Amino acid sequence: MTRPVQIIGAPMDYGADRRGVDMGPSAIRYADLAQKLRSAGVDPSDSGDLLVPRAEERDPGDEAAKFLPEIEDVCSRLADEVAGAIAEDNLPLVLGGDHAVAIGSIAGSARDADVGVVWFDAHGDFNTPESSPSGNVHGMPLAAALGQGDFAEMPWANAPGLSEENVALVGLRKLDDHERRAIRDSDMTAFPMSEIDERGITAVTEDALDVASAGTDGVHVSFDVDWLDPDEAPGVGTPVRGGATYREAHAALEAVAERHRSDGVLRSMELVEVNPILDDTNRTADIAAELAASAMGKRIL
Repeated sequence: MTRPVQIIGAPMDYGADRRGVDMGPSAIRYADLAQKLRSAGVDPSDSGDLLVPRAEERDPGDEAAKFLPEIEDVCSRLADEVAGAIAEDNLPLVLGGDHAVAIGSIAGSARDADVGVVWFDAHGDFNTPESSPSGNVHGMPLAAALGQGDFAEMPWANAPGLSEENVALVGLRKLDDHERRAIRDSDMTAFPMSEIDERGITAVTEDALDVASAGTDGVHVSFDVDWLDPDEAPGVGTPVRGGATYREAHAALEAVAERHRSDGVLRSMELVEVNPILDDTNRTADIAAELAASAMGKRIL
């Protein structure tokens, strides 16, 4: 990794029902993130956290998409931060916060550029306000970035430089009925957990990177820690059994780093949904920090 890594905290929990994920950026930093990145041979800087008022101080508003004006405000500012980091030839590493922060991360990464996305997540996050059973926007960010449903009328949420053909979802294992149909009908490429079981994580990740990098200016990696099995990473608000192992997670991000070494594809990245309240001795945050180092090129030899 030749570009400096710029850490950007987005301690937002407007997108989720369970409180506590706003402390995720602090927990990941406390897990020696900066030192782990240095051990990968990169030069990290830290922009600190965006100012995010507490959810308890706000009215959730529309039950179909709770806290949407607040999410718009945070994500618009985050998009500026990400775009500014890239303009200065830094690689933005966003620390969530719930996965709704991806709306801002992707919008910033795709500003004046064509980008692809590799989405490591147990969930599809492809609901819209019309289809969501909960109204929680952390289940909608990919749909928002692609301008699905009501999001088509929300320019702040859309990433014009992102096309469905360049989106790869890796490790899916829990989808709503609407998401299942919508993903099947889309031009996105989905690799369910069963495909990882059959083919192995490295082969699947390499194929996902092929999808995301084809004809684009770079790849945004969105990593939800609930992609790991909850026995590995207990500090998440929406755990789903049958997830990736510790080694599979490292192998996936090592594959990202290897592709970046050869082709320079990594444009931006985020780590989201670490909830210290639900964690065990900061275990999940520690894994998140280790995985960031793997994505940035840390090697055993």
